[in-house]
Amino acid sequence: MIKNMQKKHLLLLCFTVSVSFLLTQSCRKDPKPSAGGQAPEPSAPVTETGAPRLPATLYDYIGTRNNMPTYMKNFLNGRPEIDNMPAGNQITNEGATLGRVLFYDKALSVNNTKSCGSCHHQDKGFTDGLSRSPGFAGELTRRNGMPTVNLRFFKDKTMFWDLRAAHLEAQSLMPIQDMIEMGMPSLSALETKLAGIAYYRPLFKAAFGTETVTADRISRALSQFLRSIVSFNSKYDKGTDNNFSNFTAQEKNGLRLFQVNFCSECHSDLPTSTFGQIPSMLIVENTGVNTGFGSNNGLETDYTDKGIGEITHLAKDQGTFKIPALRNVELTGPYMHDGRFTTLEQVLEHYHTGIKQNPNIGIQLGGISPGIPFRGNDMADIIAFLKTLTDHSLATDPKFADPFVQ
Repeated sequence: MIKNMQKKHLLLLCFTVSVSFLLTQSCRKDPKPSAGGQAPEPSAPVTETGAPRLPATLYDYIGTRNNMPTYMKNFLNGRPEIDNMPAGNQITNEGATLGRVLFYDKALSVNNTKSCGSCHHQDKGFTDGLSRSPGFAGELTRRNGMPTVNLRFFKDKTMFWDLRAAHLEAQSLMPIQDMIEMGMPSLSALETKLAGIAYYRPLFKAAFGTETVTADRISRALSQFLRSIVSFNSKYDKGTDNNFSNFTAQEKNGLRLFQVNFCSECHSDLPTSTFGQIPSMLIVENTGVNTGFGSNNGLETDYTDKGIGEITHLAKDQGTFKIPALRNVELTGPYMHDGRFTTLEQVLEHYHTGIKQNPNIGIQLGGISPGIPFRGNDMADIIAFLKTLTDHSLATDPKFADPFVQ
């Protein structure tokens, strides 16, 4: 009898150890990618946040272009080619609502740790305040995260610092598959994963007529949301309709210096870049591609990161990058493609004393040594002007906010 009891205790002990082992294995976190860069298999969606909280009446994403000053409306109406929204993917409120959920959903990453919004924070002008951003496994991205504001108004359509994406629809899927950023092994894996999440079924049906989840629909919805994020409610925008009567003397002088020192030739449209005109502060003609006048900004003599030249393989494009718009620049530091400058003061100091000559340097900077001869309060006045480009309403607009925040 004692032997039988011992056997029962032994069997019970073995059973307990086996169950404990299985439970321990089921609760382990997804492994990080191997040294060879192999991504882990997609895991089940996170459940802590639950379904997104969306308004009963959809926000107006269609009319976002209408919320801008008269000057900007007239400017865009006279230049319809600037608007890169394709005929086959017009913004709808249903599509942009789906895009908003996708933008902020960490289920789009392989281990449910990163969303598009992880690197593009609304309160930071849709950047993240970091020189380089940590991806799903903690590895840092290669370049600084660009703001995702006013992407709709870029005539060339191409995206990223090196312009490698032909348009926004192509760009929107690239970070999801990137083995540093979000790590999804394939678009089919993404489709399968999202199709298993209950809250996506009515959203896809509302946006596209059926519940079917496809990569094309994901791309189109994300692009609709991204194109709806426009920013034209700054002090500068209000001033364009009243000859900047709302500006201080310092801000007016900063705008003057911004134009007479040729900053606006790169950071706005060329036809309205000279002193006495009102710059749109949209990047229109000058994309960053070297069209014969150079577009290198003198950060280095020999660029480690070749930028656009890495894609085109042309000598003239080595060390050139997409030129960022300066709207909300007060919120979007650190600056440059590698985030090397923390403050606007450091950026201006580079152009004042740090210019390094390069064969592809922009015509505005060529031959200047050590830089633009700012005097007295010039740099402070330019920075005062740059801060008038901040649209404070953008940081709090609920239609662009994270719907998973409870």
